[in-house]
Amino acid sequence: MKKEDLIPAEEICIRYEVEHQFVSSLSEIGIIEIITIEDAEYVHCDYLGDFEKMIRLHRDLDINLEGLEAINHLLKRIRELQKDNRRLKNRLGLYE
Repeated sequence: MKKEDLIPAEEICIRYEVEHQFVSSLSEIGIIEIITIEDAEYVHCDYLGDFEKMIRLHRDLDINLEGLEAINHLLKRIRELQKDNRRLKNRLGLYE
């Protein structure tokens, strides 16, 4: 993991105007991962898209953390099912 791929959690809080507790809560429920290096907390840039999606749902639709956790779980499940569907279609294409 490269340090240049990490974004300081404090910078995320400032840029998106959220409290640090919100970022910590998303980490606790498994939506994002916080990495601690030398007493500083960072979020990997790969999680930024999920973070932005969750903050929009939280702000625009007033969805609480439990709802965000459920939505995140369902979105992951949909992605897995879509991947399985593509794999099965590719296998079926071999027999046609």
